[in-house]
Amino acid sequence: MKRRKFLKNSTTGTAALMTAPLLASCKDENTKNKGANDKSTPVRPIVVCTWNFKNASAKAWEILDAGGSSLDAVEQGVRVEEADVTNETVGKGGRPDRDGNVTLDACIMDKDGNCGSVVYLQNIAHPVSVARKVMEETPHIILAGKGAEQFAYEQGFKKEELLTESTRKQYEEWKKNSKYETIINIENHDTIGMLAIDKNGDIAGACTTSGMAYKMAGRVGDSPIIGAGLYVDNEVGGATATGVGEEVIRTVGSFLIVELMRQGKSPQEACEEGVKRIMAKNKDRNDFQIGFLAINKQGETGGYCVHPGFTYREFSKAGHMNNEVTSFY
Repeated sequence: MKRRKFLKNSTTGTAALMTAPLLASCKDENTKNKGANDKSTPVRPIVVCTWNFKNASAKAWEILDAGGSSLDAVEQGVRVEEADVTNETVGKGGRPDRDGNVTLDACIMDKDGNCGSVVYLQNIAHPVSVARKVMEETPHIILAGKGAEQFAYEQGFKKEELLTESTRKQYEEWKKNSKYETIINIENHDTIGMLAIDKNGDIAGACTTSGMAYKMAGRVGDSPIIGAGLYVDNEVGGATATGVGEEVIRTVGSFLIVELMRQGKSPQEACEEGVKRIMAKNKDRNDFQIGFLAINKQGETGGYCVHPGFTYREFSKAGHMNNEVTSFY
């Protein structure tokens, strides 16, 4: 059954990062993309993703540079990290929940506002591709747990063991104290969010994660939630988030950032406002990280976070850069 067209002229992409007394504005490590600041010269194609996921963004760029669609680019791009067992925060090899199960969340959104999501998915290595099947082959947006897993098998996905020897040993070590905490550091990124604009100027986004390590069984963060971890509007731009998903959900972070861009704010200004909104609800707290990444229709990008350490990778005709967020809340 082909999915109904339920949202016209809208698309999603988001990722969040932030914490107490540090908000971040992004500065290029290399050459700044001058074309992005020229309103008469849209930057396209272009792809950006949270963190310095060079291989993922390179795969997406390969598709865009060959004339492919932004939707194909973001799906294939984030699949690179889902398959990388050395990345223990996304896909196969992700750290398990408190019961020792690896549970994955992902969503995807296209230029027309169609979107799909899977939450609490087990035994499937590529949740983003299952999310796309939900978008294209069902009348629904979100499938969860065993229902999502059964749907994946029906669509031809194979059952796989997602817990690796490395993550199994870490889990056994964690069980000795069973302490739950969200560590604020560069390594503690549990998401890849990706946004792309293709040669036609169409925007798409994808977000995928294994969630917080040793979370309560059944916990779902912002990453697979349309409007929270990811949002795209083809007339305006897209946003994605990384960090503590509960705080992003409370402000519907990615949707907020896209709406701020609709009102005239730049991606950078919108991301800064998104972080400030979260921190306004968390006065006197500095124990969590949130980071936002955004792109507008012109190909301008921006990012902001609570604590230092958030970066994003950018590929375009102007060059391939790792942009570091150097100002923060």
